This record gives sequence, C-alpha cells and structure tokens, in this order.
Amino acid sequence: MLASMLRIRTVEEHVGDLALSGDARCPCHLAIGQEAAAVGVSQYLRASDRVFGAHRSHSHYLALGGDVQALLDEILGKVTGTSKGMGGSMHLYGEPVGFKGSVPIVAGTVPLAVGAAMAARMDGKGDVAVAYFGDGAAEEGVVHESMNLAARYRAPVLFACENNLYSSHLDIAQRQPSDRISRYAEAHRIPSLVVDGNDVLAVADASRELVGRMRAGEGPMFLEAVTYRWRGHVGPDVNIDVGLRRRESDVLAWRQRDPIRRLRDALSVAGLLDDAAYQGLVEGIGEAVAAAVDRAKQAAYPGDSALLDLVYRGGHA
Repeated sequence: MLASMLRIRTVEEHVGDLALSGDARCPCHLAIGQEAAAVGVSQYLRASDRVFGAHRSHSHYLALGGDVQALLDEILGKVTGTSKGMGGSMHLYGEPVGFKGSVPIVAGTVPLAVGAAMAARMDGKGDVAVAYFGDGAAEEGVVHESMNLAARYRAPVLFACENNLYSSHLDIAQRQPSDRISRYAEAHRIPSLVVDGNDVLAVADASRELVGRMRAGEGPMFLEAVTYRWRGHVGPDVNIDVGLRRRESDVLAWRQRDPIRRLRDALSVAGLLDDAAYQGLVEGIGEAVAAAVDRAKQAAYPGDSALLDLVYRGGHA
C-alpha cells in the first residue's frame, strides 16, 4: 500500500509539472493528499470487479494496478494512452484491471456502476462494482436515484464517497447542513461506514468488511472516506480553487495528516520499514515515473485517420 500511494503521488506531481509546462493540454484534477482512499478501497477488489471513476481518477486507476505509462501517455494525448490519446485526464479506461472508465460529468458514472453491479449479480460469480464520487456529486439527483435502485434490487455496488469537504471552490458548510454524506445512505437503508480517509489501514479495513458483505449477497454498501486534497480543484496550483483561496491553517493541518507519512510511521514503529528501505522505495519509484514521463513526451500523437476510429461500435479503445 505504501508503494501504491507513493506511485500515485509521484505520478500526480509530475502531471502537475506537465500542466504548468503546457505539455498536458487537458484539465487535470489531482488527488494529491487523498491517495489513501483509492488504495485502501482497492485492496479487496479483483480484476473482474467493475470500477467507475469520476473527474479526479488518476488515483483510482493506478490503485488498481493501472499502467503508469499508459496514463501519462493519455494525459499528453498520445496514441498509446489508455484511451488512445482521445480522452485525456478525465476519460481514462483500464479494462485489464477492472477500471471501466471515468468521465468529467459530476456523478455521471454512478448509475453506470449500479447497472454493472446488477449485471454482476446476474452473472453469479461474486463480482462487485464500485462508484467513486465526491461530496459535491452527492448533491446530484442521480446519486440518490442510483442508491434507491441499488437498494431495491440489492445490487452489489460500493458507493465510495471521497469527502474532501469541497465542491470546486465551495466549502461543504456553504452547501449542506451536515458534513457527513453517509446520512444519505441511511435514508435508503444502505449499510455505511465513515472512516478517516487519510488512514489507509482504516480504509482497507472498511473495504474488507463492505466488499465482503457485498460478495456475500447483502446488497449495496456505502463508504465515506473523509479526506482533503492538497492542490486546487483543477490544475497544479497549491491552494486556489477557481479563484478562491482556502484557509491556510486548514491546508497545513491536513498536510500534517499526510497518508503516506502516517503509514510510513506505522510501519517504522512496527519494525517493518527503516529509513534506508523507504528511501530506496522513493528513489526507485521516482526514477521509474520520470522515465515514463520522458517516454510519454516522445510518444506519437494519433493521426488524422484516428478521428473516426472510435465513433462506431467495434472501435473501442
């Protein structure tokens, strides 16, 4: 889990640099600081499960074991990307690892995950679906329609809410009477857990319980991981959210709860990780990602003939 979180952060730090340099021309929503949510949830998933992301989904794809090179190629619009260079940061696809796709439409993939869960139930192989969304998406009607349908038909879907307390530039206190999204699950009689989304062990424990219950036929589950993104809503800026600057004291307080540092400290206290091993891990991942960035810059763009390749059925990426 430590390596997975480090890989996600390293990739996203490079993506931020690529956005600043102009190499990445698509909008990039970074999940730096939120890595524990995706990594923890993914611990008890398998490749045959059906996982759906949102607009901030680099972490969801990579936590499943997604290809770093393919992700970077996609963000730079290269033909070797996850969506052949036509999707960019917000339209990722990773069939080999069970990632069914991400879209920029807020809450757009939530009903798709419910449908996939219903199909999985009919298959009878114990597979489940996951719908990642944020606290802002919970204000969309389709989320509630999806929870209602999933509850009615006992669809094995995990509603995984990454509650980072902001919808774009709006603090949750400006939008809702409560900062807990799991209350919506209660309205649909869906079992739920609320966890510290910056504690990867807590998220993984919750995932084990909820995913296990879904595989056992208990229907949909809801996981709320309370976390915080270090960067702005979109792009590499450290704090600014669509023109609004968050309270610096809040940003600093959440940085003290860095999920990577917390797991590193826990492993160190347990005698399972020393400084040399950690540094070696950081350097190895750093070198691998830097090399992948260089290859992505050199990769080819799609040709003009590719414009119609994916328009009709049968031409999927």
